[in-house]
Amino acid sequence: MYNLGEQFNIDFKSAVAGVRSVVSGEKYRFTVLSPRVIRLEYSDDGIFLDKPTQLFLHRNLPRPDFKVADNAHFLEISTKYFKLTYTKEKPFAGTKVNPTINLKVELLGTDRVWYYGHPEARNFGVPALSLDEGGTNGRGLYSSEGMASIDDSHGMVWNENGTLGQRNTAEVDIYLFMYNSDYEEALLDYYALTGYPALIPRYALGNWWSRNNAYDDLELKELVDTFESKEIPISVVLLDKDWHKRAYIGKKHLKSGFTFDDEKFKNPRAMIEYLHSKGIRLGLNINPTEGIYNYDRYYEEALKYLQPDKDGVIPFNVYDPKFVDVYLKIFIHPLDILGIDFFWLDVDDKNKMLELSLLKHYQFNDMLRDYKRRPMILAEDTRMASHRYPVLYSGKTVVSWSTLKKIPFYNVSAFNNGTCFWAHDIGGYFKGTEDEELYVRFVQLGTFSPILKFGVDKGKYYKREPWRWDIKTYTIVKRYLQLRHKLIPYIYSEAYKYHKFGKSLIKPVYYTNPEFYDDKLYRNEYYFGESLLVCPIVTPKDVVMDRVLHNFYIPQGTWYDFVTGKKFPGGHNYVTFFRDEEYPVFAKSGAIIPLGTNDNLNDTTPPNNMEIHIFPGQSNTYTLFEDDGESDLYRKDFYLLTEIEYNYLPNNYSVIIRAKEGKSGIIPEKRNYKIIFRNTKRTDEVEVYSNRDKVSFKTYIDGPDFIVEVHDVKTIGQLTISCRGKDIEIDAVHLINRDIEGIINDLQIPTEMKEKIDSILFSDLSIQKKRIEIRKLGRQGLDKKFIKMFIKLLEYISEI
Repeated sequence: MYNLGEQFNIDFKSAVAGVRSVVSGEKYRFTVLSPRVIRLEYSDDGIFLDKPTQLFLHRNLPRPDFKVADNAHFLEISTKYFKLTYTKEKPFAGTKVNPTINLKVELLGTDRVWYYGHPEARNFGVPALSLDEGGTNGRGLYSSEGMASIDDSHGMVWNENGTLGQRNTAEVDIYLFMYNSDYEEALLDYYALTGYPALIPRYALGNWWSRNNAYDDLELKELVDTFESKEIPISVVLLDKDWHKRAYIGKKHLKSGFTFDDEKFKNPRAMIEYLHSKGIRLGLNINPTEGIYNYDRYYEEALKYLQPDKDGVIPFNVYDPKFVDVYLKIFIHPLDILGIDFFWLDVDDKNKMLELSLLKHYQFNDMLRDYKRRPMILAEDTRMASHRYPVLYSGKTVVSWSTLKKIPFYNVSAFNNGTCFWAHDIGGYFKGTEDEELYVRFVQLGTFSPILKFGVDKGKYYKREPWRWDIKTYTIVKRYLQLRHKLIPYIYSEAYKYHKFGKSLIKPVYYTNPEFYDDKLYRNEYYFGESLLVCPIVTPKDVVMDRVLHNFYIPQGTWYDFVTGKKFPGGHNYVTFFRDEEYPVFAKSGAIIPLGTNDNLNDTTPPNNMEIHIFPGQSNTYTLFEDDGESDLYRKDFYLLTEIEYNYLPNNYSVIIRAKEGKSGIIPEKRNYKIIFRNTKRTDEVEVYSNRDKVSFKTYIDGPDFIVEVHDVKTIGQLTISCRGKDIEIDAVHLINRDIEGIINDLQIPTEMKEKIDSILFSDLSIQKKRIEIRKLGRQGLDKKFIKMFIKLLEYISEI
């Protein structure tokens, strides 16, 4: 048996369920894997599979509580979620008239029943394989029926040496999830069976840059230097296919290649070291599926082990462990030695999805041989436990509002199969028309998405560099890209929870409000981590009012606009008007949002300067996870958990920041803290302690926020900030009339006319009379476009 290496070995013991969880006969076997999940197997020859499949790796789970009732002909298995009834030794399929005659599984507490061949028509689906397809395609775990199945009857099987083969059993093999409304518990079951999500490297949460340009080392340096001079951070540069030597075969320009083009990159190692010195990681586009050609540096070496075809090409064969071994050791490892951080597997052929799924597995696990470099790849989805191999690429998309509209629903649908880290090309990849408003909205959505990736085709008129736009667009985009990097401490902590506990970074609002699934206004909304809510803008603005009129829903509780601090009582629909620079992101009452910056603009390591936003209304505790962000040493307890505790009362409040668990030396020895108490009045009664010692501090007001700054605080220990005041919260409730006043204020019309409009809109007149009075202003010179706009705005004033 060919030995690929220890990092590819599969744990076969973990794939075999405990005997106490199994109920079986001659032709059937049922394995109760959790109170919500049961494996259903039927085999005419009585042979069942105990090997791990490509999807399901672990079945040796703790025995759940279940009951069995058994007689000569019938079998019942029940947990607190379901009851299975089976006619022994019969095939699972029933008849058209009675599909449940041989097997049925009742969802307890409901009238719903699953049977073999159930259509599962109310399944919420999963994202299509690429964004250009749009919508959902295929079944996920989440269904409004509270049940879903995964048919693994034809799933390929792992061998112990890490190779993949066909199963040699002819059996029905189904994993049935019966969870009622406890979907997140079922998702945890799914992770327990298939493997928990990988922990993404910290640098991947910054801004990615990719353009299909044939960069050379000088151009790349100039690009990086320009980003730095503009004070716009980037953490990843992703080189498209022209970084390596390529050749034409007939009329086809090959994508295959693993050797730097020495005409473009005179010294690749020096180029990589320069990027690393700037805090930037480098990813390379590769596509080995065309085979290996003689223009690659190590081609002759590979011929010692692999046989070429008649044209001298070494064929791609990901099923051959010898090819995989040679491919990795002779072509990939030399790039690793140069300092390449990860690879973009650009296999966009839909007929090669099985090959891509296996290639992803090998490339990802190959990185495990070096504990100093945490595995990550970029590739399209293959629907095969994709949460194990981040990041997923949604493919090349058209520059359009239509593309932007697809992204939020695409992202939230990923919740239904446990994936999270999707990368979409900011602004769209090709075609279409460049538009400053569209570009801004793409960047804003990307700022509050798992991955923010710029990616665009060849062509000098595609504008992805922020400085190539007008000053307003440039300023807005720069601010959001800076915010994205500041948010990394929060996003990385949430990514850790996804990896460790299965808590997705993105959760759709329709999970708690299933009725929104079919409502295009609200189904795009999602929770971003435990504290933020995002209500994406996907339509262009009204050019007359110079704002987007946006409908959104605020869930139960109290929420605050993340930028302005305006309060939104929950459980209501809202209409608000957003300027280009504004975006609907909300923080829940008591939210603690840790932000950070380093002296090096692009540096994504644990920051020297922490900026912690705390929203009033209730006490809360947030746990910040930090490690080196790039290695697997966190598995050996080289990490630090810091607890941020906020104690809220209307007349006093305190914040305690203390190292809770882990090791010292992981984060900076000292930090500067800026604690921003949002919507909070100033108080002069402030005390600050580092451990037991009083320390100096500075306080000031910035708009509606009260800020306490403390410098050079030891991070291993405890920082305590106590504040006392009276009625401390500023009650800035959102009012739509204020929004409309702002619209009037910004219009280029005479001030006296503005006063007349105001007196009509906010008078006690009936709506009908207000419309009449507004129309009369046309006789006094008010343009028809403004009259039409104000008539429209009356619809919303009437709702107050």
